[in-house]
Amino acid sequence: MHIARDAGVYYIEASADNECDPLYTPPEVLRDWVESVRQESDKTGVRLSSFYSGHGTYATLGLAHPDIRVRDHIQHQWLEPMIRMAASLDAGFGFFCHAFPQSVLSDPNEYDSTLNDLRQRLADLSQYAASHGLSSIGVEQMYSPHQIPWTISGSIDLLRAIFHRSRCNFYLTLDTGHQIGQRHYLEGEGSPPQLRRLVAQAEDTDLYAWLRKLGSYSPIIHLQQTDGTVSAHRPFTQHYNANGIVHPRKVLDALWSAYHDAELQGMPKRCDSIYLTLEIFSGTAQKPQEILGNIRESIDYWRQFIPEDGCPLDELVENQQTSD
Repeated sequence: MHIARDAGVYYIEASADNECDPLYTPPEVLRDWVESVRQESDKTGVRLSSFYSGHGTYATLGLAHPDIRVRDHIQHQWLEPMIRMAASLDAGFGFFCHAFPQSVLSDPNEYDSTLNDLRQRLADLSQYAASHGLSSIGVEQMYSPHQIPWTISGSIDLLRAIFHRSRCNFYLTLDTGHQIGQRHYLEGEGSPPQLRRLVAQAEDTDLYAWLRKLGSYSPIIHLQQTDGTVSAHRPFTQHYNANGIVHPRKVLDALWSAYHDAELQGMPKRCDSIYLTLEIFSGTAQKPQEILGNIRESIDYWRQFIPEDGCPLDELVENQQTSD
């Protein structure tokens, strides 16, 4: 929090792997951690905007595991404790912790059954979050058929299904680099026969199409620089921006369009606030000075377009147009 404050950032996303994972950390340590967050937040003025799952649960079948005992464990012993912690610190919560096995993808009946179970669990979590006063909860969009939601239409269907079942708001987390895998599943691009019903459209490969269509239903947007071929979570430095496709002005314009287009029927309430969250990965052997330097340069780059936190989107877009 002190590092963030010194860099001019006053909202942080807590990553479970690094900070507060209920699968790895004893309950008493988690309680101490929450209290330390409160203390340091009072000292620095920095607060947690959100909690997020990390690589540990990202790489598991989790909520879509064939064994119901595993699904129940992830739902009740991992996600629900994270919801309670996030609510206790008035933060939002986002996650991704499920994947469909190939055996499920290749069997239409198994796929429908697994998808129905996943939707119900997400609806249950939506209600659980609402009962604990959580500010927002959502799942992250991904790249390929085994990690849904991975297409724009599929994301809309998922949010509609969850809202229909729970009548509680459940959202999406968009990531500016999560549109690189869909090109491998475009209709007519040689998808295996068992996957032909699980195909992508051209718009699913377009970062800005995602933002225009679903940006208003994404309270957390993960920012990474990419050239459109890899999702390496690169920083917004001069080196990577030279060939990068993620431009702050285009991001803000796309979000503006999302709020000014007609609302999608059957969806949760549009978000009142969006946290644009730098999600920059660093190499294990990188030196701390280099890591922090990349983060600070990324912050400075985005501050040219969002000079301070809490700016209304209309104001940001209008200011950009005025400066042209």
